[in-house]
Amino acid sequence: MQFEKLISQITPDIYQNLKQAVEIGRWPNGQSLTSEQRELSLQAVIAYEAKHLPEDQRTGFIPVACKSQQSASADTIKITQ
Repeated sequence: MQFEKLISQITPDIYQNLKQAVEIGRWPNGQSLTSEQRELSLQAVIAYEAKHLPEDQRTGFIPVACKSQQSASADTIKITQ
């Protein structure tokens, strides 16, 4: 339960710093993240987003179907003999 307590204490500023650190592989002071730090930071970012952001704004969100696929299926012409 310590992880959940930690996530509940993350502020929006901390979230932004963690997210940026994961993206560029460096902390704000320029020091490189270790692979363990990157993994744990990404877990924290995902957990924070699940709690505070709408689904379509979360890391890794993929829409159900592309708009072009939806309109293509709706525009399909039925050929009859």
